[in-house]
Amino acid sequence: MKRICVFCGSSPGSRPEYVRAARHLGTVLANNGIGLVYGGAKVGMMGYLASAVLESGGEVTGVIPKGLVDKEVAFFGLNDLRIVETMHERKALMSELSDGFIALPGGLGTIEEFFEIVTWAQLGFHKKPCGLLNINNYYDNIINFLEHSVSQQFIDPDHRSMIMVDETPEGLLAKFDRYRPSTADKAKIVLKMMDSMTKV
Repeated sequence: MKRICVFCGSSPGSRPEYVRAARHLGTVLANNGIGLVYGGAKVGMMGYLASAVLESGGEVTGVIPKGLVDKEVAFFGLNDLRIVETMHERKALMSELSDGFIALPGGLGTIEEFFEIVTWAQLGFHKKPCGLLNINNYYDNIINFLEHSVSQQFIDPDHRSMIMVDETPEGLLAKFDRYRPSTADKAKIVLKMMDSMTKV
């Protein structure tokens, strides 16, 4: 695994544990020779994460839309800063550059980007591992929602298992090493569920 994409907040959050987790993840990535791909900003969790990688001698690739560069949030001290036109280009390039995906605590953008990349995996567009770094139980409610969606048959258990969860970077990376992509076919699962409903 050469590079991992990390989605995280552009704010530091309300607890120091979040910033410490961002810096710890950055250090772990660098010490394991894994490059960081992220949103290219110098603010919030994003800035702490990227700084920690650089301070530990690691490589950082930032991908940022031109509109955010103009608002002066870009981190120009990176090894590689890619400036793109749109958010769609940003997400596509981050996916292309990365061998796996982690979500640290963050807001709407973090959640949207992470679940879009998981959806791409569900549809078979890539076979890369995806995981939530559940710092301070931040993602507990989302994890509970996923389990509820499985119980209501909107998410197949095999697809649910594609989202790995751990409280530490070391634990999550170990799970990434053991990851085997799902072989479940989304279209076949939907057709099977529809067939079972017609028999009710």
